[in-house]
Amino acid sequence: MQEVKLIMSTILSLVRSRYSVRHYKPDPLPEALLDQLLEAARWAPSAGNLQPWFFYVVTREEKKEALAQAALNQRFIAQAPVVIVVCAEPERSARVYGERGRQLYCYQDTAAAVQNILLTANALGLGTCWVGAFDEERVKECLGIPAGRIPVAIIPVGYPADDPARRPKRREIEEIVSYI
Repeated sequence: MQEVKLIMSTILSLVRSRYSVRHYKPDPLPEALLDQLLEAARWAPSAGNLQPWFFYVVTREEKKEALAQAALNQRFIAQAPVVIVVCAEPERSARVYGERGRQLYCYQDTAAAVQNILLTANALGLGTCWVGAFDEERVKECLGIPAGRIPVAIIPVGYPADDPARRPKRREIEEIVSYI
């Protein structure tokens, strides 16, 4: 029982301490750490275990710059040593679940993969930011993303140069939960 409490404490600590990093150190990201992030994403839950996702790992400066511009000129994206673009593959989900798979499940599944990346990065001492504000067509053009893949998140990854004390407050549990 003590071991379970320790594990839960560690998990909740990771969840609570994660924040959106918008300033990165220029230090390169070791490949072994990047591999762990992608492995965590790969093990996210998905409807029917269909895994309707694809990950683009971007390290080239000109591509990161183009992504920053496509993301409403959010400059911090280009500052990170690595940017992961997470795409959904709606037709993979639709083959089993029809329209609901195409319109919902594939996006829920990619969101779970994104969260796994964010939490794993935090555990590894890395900073991330889940960026959803971007011009989808410009991102597709920048990376040569084929039809059938939809970019859903841009995740800059690197060592934080932010002050984590600037994290916003969370709503109280009583404000967001109703027991029925």
